[in-house]
Amino acid sequence: MEYTTLGRTGLKVSVMGIGCGGPSRIGKVTGSTEEESIAIIKHGLNSGINFIDTAEIYRTEKIVGKGIEGFNRENLVLSTKKSTWRNSKPDDVKKSLEKSLERLGTDYIDIYHLHGVILQDYDYLYSEIVPLLLEFRDQGKIRFLGITERFNADPHHSMLQRALQDDIWDVMMVGFNILNQSARERLFVSTMEKNIGILIMFAVRLALSRPERLKECITELIQNKQINPSEIDKEDPLGFLIHDDGAENIVDAAYRFCNYEPGTHVILSGTGNLDHMKDNIKYMQKPPLPEKNVLKLKEIFRNVDSISGQ
Repeated sequence: MEYTTLGRTGLKVSVMGIGCGGPSRIGKVTGSTEEESIAIIKHGLNSGINFIDTAEIYRTEKIVGKGIEGFNRENLVLSTKKSTWRNSKPDDVKKSLEKSLERLGTDYIDIYHLHGVILQDYDYLYSEIVPLLLEFRDQGKIRFLGITERFNADPHHSMLQRALQDDIWDVMMVGFNILNQSARERLFVSTMEKNIGILIMFAVRLALSRPERLKECITELIQNKQINPSEIDKEDPLGFLIHDDGAENIVDAAYRFCNYEPGTHVILSGTGNLDHMKDNIKYMQKPPLPEKNVLKLKEIFRNVDSISGQ
């Protein structure tokens, strides 16, 4: 497993992180037993992954707490999040943090995020909740402040562009993938200048793991005039990536595309299937995709900012 430094946090992190949300919530939604979910976490940690991301709303913090038992806490980087679906009150956030600490079985959280923030809530959260997060940091309950976007609702990154105006966020969780690369110009130019740690979500999701969903997305993008139909094979949109010197499948290509994007640090991989976890670890240890393939992907999807890939 390769490691990198998570921006200005200085944390040494694996380039692949275990994501405990998404469609499967590490198997909690897809029928896995708690023991099977714990086994996935332990396999990831034993394979060299040291970054785990969860959240209050995922209801997987207890599973993470059990999964990290027996591992040196100081070598792990734990990320969790407070939901902000409505205007959160300081007392709610305080109670939520204490419960997260209890469920995770730890005295501190490395990165504590405001979760799924939308643009119209940002100013309130910044003025009313961020001071409390700074108190938590001073108390040693959290180490760094993070913020995550609601990518399905905000695929053009309007909230995070606003958040970049305030130099308080050490880490940002960003939606980025082959289909929607808009964060490259809209966010990463600035986050690299500010040395902000970047966690990537939506690297795969449904469109890059299910061929029929991919075709639907391509059709939608053609109808929206965000891609040129003459530049893509509608029946096999990403087939050019699969060849002896390229990727073995689209999921392989998707992870490697994100992993080698300048400005990214941790690519989150969420699955409730141990075999999928093993495959994803393998993909993340591969070299970059051929340059000609990357350039073609950048050309085809250069104008896309309307979909998340879900």
